[in-house]
Amino acid sequence: MTAQSLTESPATPPLVERVRQDFPILEKTVHGHPLAYLDNAASIQRPLAVISRVDAYEREGHANIHRGVHTLSQSATEAYEAARAKVARFLGAQREEEIIFTRGATEAINLVAQSFARPRLREGDVILLTEMEHHANIVPWQMIAAATGARVVAAPVTEEGELDLERFGTLLREEPVKMCAVVHASNSLGTINPVQKLVELCKTAGVPVLVDIAQAVPHGLTGAYAAGADFVVFSGHKVFAPTGIGVLCGRYGTLETMPPYQGGGDMIERVSFAGTTFKAPPARFEAGTPHISGAIGLGAAIDYLDSLDLPALYAHESALLRYATQRAAELPGLRIWGTAPEKVAVFSFTLEGAHPHDIATFLDTDGIAVRAGHHCCQPLMQRLGIAGTARASFAFYNTFEEVDRLFRGLHRIARIFG
Repeated sequence: MTAQSLTESPATPPLVERVRQDFPILEKTVHGHPLAYLDNAASIQRPLAVISRVDAYEREGHANIHRGVHTLSQSATEAYEAARAKVARFLGAQREEEIIFTRGATEAINLVAQSFARPRLREGDVILLTEMEHHANIVPWQMIAAATGARVVAAPVTEEGELDLERFGTLLREEPVKMCAVVHASNSLGTINPVQKLVELCKTAGVPVLVDIAQAVPHGLTGAYAAGADFVVFSGHKVFAPTGIGVLCGRYGTLETMPPYQGGGDMIERVSFAGTTFKAPPARFEAGTPHISGAIGLGAAIDYLDSLDLPALYAHESALLRYATQRAAELPGLRIWGTAPEKVAVFSFTLEGAHPHDIATFLDTDGIAVRAGHHCCQPLMQRLGIAGTARASFAFYNTFEEVDRLFRGLHRIARIFG
């Protein structure tokens, strides 16, 4: 890059400027500065279309679902089930009943671990993960392993943050693997795993596979289920929807064989003190009153995405990541963690002499929101030999000027701590 190009950012595309108007929070100021929200991998912001749809339900349409014959209940039920249909189409599910609403990806993984894996695992069996998994895709499997006598084995990650595919395949062949759970895109490094290849390897070995697509979905990577994964999971708050709503998508024939994860109302056919019979999926796994407004908000988020020129917006995200990577060359002592050739728009880094939490705190005084810490990936941090990183994660509403602000802040931090 030339010296001029390092100091003059590209112009923000008009499409991005238009999209930014859909997000009211981007008009906010923090410590007297315009908000530059670069913590999208933790939780992405909501567009007005989602906020308004949830508000309309809460103001004019709230009622419990599946249980009432009155107008409000019928209307709420229709909106809730319409959201299920939208998610099914979004993921490429074969039928709406393959979609189960949960509180998030974490609960969805726990559901599969308890209802699918636990009855099938025996002492000595192996649950295969990777070293780049989020805690939500580690801890539930450790709990099941402890209960069944199975073992959790993690396929290694390279120094660049890529999955060692050769070793992954070797583990599948040589270990008694009975369950595999892998992340599509790393929340801490941005690495995109070759999910289709991983699914093919698992299928060849006769191993069921769950794919965590929570970090992949907001960047347009929704094909894991179509690629043949047995289960996929994600959280609504990663994809412009409210918090507290998530999705498990699973093959219907498999869901039918799984016992309920929780017991309660609305998941039963008949209850007596002599015993209980349960409804078919998905109702079997949605005990109690669900997060109705969250599901409706998730449906609205999918509608919003459908209204956008997504290829152009995802190309903009990639351009933001490239620009940040180029700007990093200006700053001695800055190291990027996660240099795989295929990445989502996650920029994790350390700066010599400055703790990640200090970086995040100083940037906040400039109105710049980033994440600092281990990003719920302590085993990965241990593998890389670090305690944590600072992480800027981009969405399609971010701008090149915000990347410039990030680096102006980092230069200031380098002077203070250097």
